[in-house]
Amino acid sequence: MPTVADIAAYLEQFAPCATAADWDNVGLLLGDPAASGDRVMTCLTITPDLVEEAIRERVNLIVSHHPILFRPVKRLTANTPDGQIVLPLLRAGIAVYSPHTAFDNCTGGINDTLCRRLGVLNPTPLRPRTAAGQFKLVVFVPSADLAKVSDAVFAAGAGTIGQYNECSFRIAGKGTFFGTEATNPVVGQKGRREDVDEWRLEVVVPERNVTAVVAAMRKAHSYEEVAFDLYPLKPGTSGGEGRIGLLAEPTTLGDLVSRAKQELAATTVQVIGDLSRTVQKVAVACGAAGEFLSDSMRAKADVFVTGELRFHDALTARGADIGVILPGHYATERHAVEELATKLSSEWPGLTAWASRVERDPIA
Repeated sequence: MPTVADIAAYLEQFAPCATAADWDNVGLLLGDPAASGDRVMTCLTITPDLVEEAIRERVNLIVSHHPILFRPVKRLTANTPDGQIVLPLLRAGIAVYSPHTAFDNCTGGINDTLCRRLGVLNPTPLRPRTAAGQFKLVVFVPSADLAKVSDAVFAAGAGTIGQYNECSFRIAGKGTFFGTEATNPVVGQKGRREDVDEWRLEVVVPERNVTAVVAAMRKAHSYEEVAFDLYPLKPGTSGGEGRIGLLAEPTTLGDLVSRAKQELAATTVQVIGDLSRTVQKVAVACGAAGEFLSDSMRAKADVFVTGELRFHDALTARGADIGVILPGHYATERHAVEELATKLSSEWPGLTAWASRVERDPIA
């Protein structure tokens, strides 16, 4: 059976916390990582009735999309709203993990499943994220140093490409040097030109790790003077927020509303725009994502699907003649926590995982 730490590691790999919004509070927020994680409940938001369900069902871990303790608190007592949720969970030994905005936008996350249910094909980020600055480190090492230098730079934070670690490129070659009388070469002799068998070792290095990686490389290298180069890499994109794509065929806004209502089990769907208008290019951002309306307009989407929208944003959409579908915050996200429970169950045979059975949309 997995521990809480095992499940947290799986969720981190699936929806890396580093990709969450900078204002967010994600990851393991409560509990003992070493505790058993054989009974898991997923939900959108932890409320007192969900706490009762978790205790009654002997849950080890709650994976709650929305974080508990979203902002710092100065006291937790039985008389405060936060205390009424956190204290019973602590007494029962129930851990809480929140992926929130990392889950919204990861591959296979909430926005991708929302697109799938709406029939949006080949979705790409609506708001692409600029990749963090990276450098290419190229260092020339003798055969005896290759493993030692490689291990050192990997340990210092080099060599990660996506979900792959310890990535490098290596090619054998010849290096030359002429050591003056002031030198003390590790191989060969000073006072004459030497030809040395060496390896060209290349690794990518995040900008934040450059100093540490270069220091580790120098320490592990046996040469007095280490020959190396650092090349800044042109920034690219790395995922992003929201999604935009095309329906297989043009349809009417009204038909897409009907599909959204059925696929998302939405009790009420609000709409901005003429139901008879033709739409095909669809922008999607789950939850309370009205700030992506402007991105949808710049992308020339025919329709924007999100959970909820402020009044003045609705007026902006109407004025810009872009259709908007609002199935509700709950409806645009609940389906994903249900699918997440299934995903966790399939990852660990014998683990019991389910989406909260008492959670309901607070807006009837």
